[in-house]
Amino acid sequence: MLGVDALNLAMSVAESGMVETAVNDLIGRSQVLMASEKPGMQASVTNHLRKWKGSVKRRISKVSESEQVREELALYQTVIHWDEAQFEEQIKSTIRQLKGNSNFYSTAKRLLERQESAPNPMFAHFFCDQWYQSLYRSVKQLQLDELEVDKQKFLDDLYNRMENMKNMRQIGDAGDEAQLGRLWDMAAAKLSRTDVATMAKYATFLRKHSGLKEIANELGRMASQVDDPALRKRPAVELQLVEEQSDEATDDIVGIHESDDLSKLLPNETMFLAYPELEVIFYQHLVDKRLMNYRTAGKSRKLRKVNAHTPNSSELDLEKGPFIVCVDASGSMSGFPEQCAKAMAYALMQIALAEQRDCFVIMFSTEQITYELTKKDGLREASDFLSYTFHGGTDFEPVLQKCIDLMHTDKFLNADMVVLSDFIAPKQSQEMVDKVTELQARHNRFHALCLSKYGNPELLDIFSHHWSYHPGLMGRFIKKL
Repeated sequence: MLGVDALNLAMSVAESGMVETAVNDLIGRSQVLMASEKPGMQASVTNHLRKWKGSVKRRISKVSESEQVREELALYQTVIHWDEAQFEEQIKSTIRQLKGNSNFYSTAKRLLERQESAPNPMFAHFFCDQWYQSLYRSVKQLQLDELEVDKQKFLDDLYNRMENMKNMRQIGDAGDEAQLGRLWDMAAAKLSRTDVATMAKYATFLRKHSGLKEIANELGRMASQVDDPALRKRPAVELQLVEEQSDEATDDIVGIHESDDLSKLLPNETMFLAYPELEVIFYQHLVDKRLMNYRTAGKSRKLRKVNAHTPNSSELDLEKGPFIVCVDASGSMSGFPEQCAKAMAYALMQIALAEQRDCFVIMFSTEQITYELTKKDGLREASDFLSYTFHGGTDFEPVLQKCIDLMHTDKFLNADMVVLSDFIAPKQSQEMVDKVTELQARHNRFHALCLSKYGNPELLDIFSHHWSYHPGLMGRFIKKL
C-alpha cells in the first residue's frame, strides 16, 4: 500500500483535540463560570457541556460525507492500493481528476514536475503522504467551520438558559436552590417578557396569599407520610467489578489515527527509514505525534463505586410520585378563583422541581387540555397554562377517570391528585367513588381545594383531604379532614 488508509480520517480529526479546545473556550466565558459557581448550578452546567461535547463530536465527524470530500477520499483510497508501476502510469490522469475539486491539485502538479526533473524512488509514497496531509487539513477546516457554527448555537442556547434562570430566580422563592438543577433542563424554551411577567404576577400573588402556599407545602409533605416499606429505597454505594470501554485495551483494531506509539505503528511508516533523505520526515512525525498508528479498543475490568437501591425501613427516603393537578377551567371559575387555581398549580410546580417529582396539569371543562410543567420545555408549558382564559361548563367524571387510569400505572405510584375547582357540580356515582377508594388504599392521595363557598359537600367527600379558600371566610383558609 502506497499511503495511509483514510477511512477513519474524519473521526481521527474530530478526536484531535479541537472539541476539547472549544469546550474549554465555553467554560472560560465569564457568564458560564458565573452560572456554574451558583449553588445547585455547577453540576447542571457541567452536564450540559458534557452532552454537547459528545453530540458535536458525532456531528463534525460526518463532514467527510459531503460529495466533494467523499469523491476525493474514494480516489485517494484507490490510488494508495496501486503498485508503483501502476502509480507511475496513471498519476497524470489522477491529478487531472483533482483539478477544481481538491486543494491538493496545485501541490500535486508541483510534485509531479519536480519528480520529472529529479526522479526520486520514494516519490509514490511521498506523494500519497502529502495528499493525505492535504486531506487531513481540508477535513479539519471543514470540521472547524462546523464546530464554530455549532458552538455559536450552543452559546445562544446557554445565554438564553441563563437569562431564564435569572428571571426565574427573581420571581421564585429566595434561597430555594434545590430546584435549580432541574429548572436548568427546562430553561431552553424561549420566554418573552410577557411570559416572564405572567409568571412574576402569580409568584407575587402567592406571596400575598400565603394560605395557598401553606396548602401547597402541606401537599408536598403528605407524600412522605406513607408507611409502606415497598415505596422506600436506600441509596447505597457498593464496589463492583465492571467492564469499561478502554482505548488502552488491544482486543480489536477499530481504525487508524495519528500518534507516537511505536508499538502500534503501521508498517508503511517505516519506509521513511529506508532512505537517508526521508529519515528526517519519520523523526519529525514522531516528535509531532503524527505517525500513523492502529487505533485499538476493548474492555477492561475495574473496580467502581456504583449506586444500588435496596428496600429498607421507614426512616429512609421515599420514592415520591408525581402531582396530577386538575384545574377546573369552567366559566364559573373566572376572577379570583381562577387566579388562585393558577397560583396553586405554579406553587406545586416549584415543589415538584425541588423534590424531583413530575407535575402534570389537566385543565377540564367540557374538554381536557394537559400540560407537563416539569418536562424540558416546561417553562413554556407553564406560561401557556397561566395565560389560558377559563370558559365553558364543568364535567368532573372524565378527568377523574383519566387520573384513575394513570394511577394504575407504575409511573403514577404514590401520586398526588389535586383538584382545584369551585365544585359547583353533582356528586359522583358510587362506581366512581369505589374506584377512588381502591386507589386510596394503594397510597394514592386525592386532594381538593374548593374555591367557592357554594361547593357541593357530597362531591368533596370522596377526597382524602380538602380545603376551602375563598372570599368571605376568615383568613380565606379553612382546612377540613
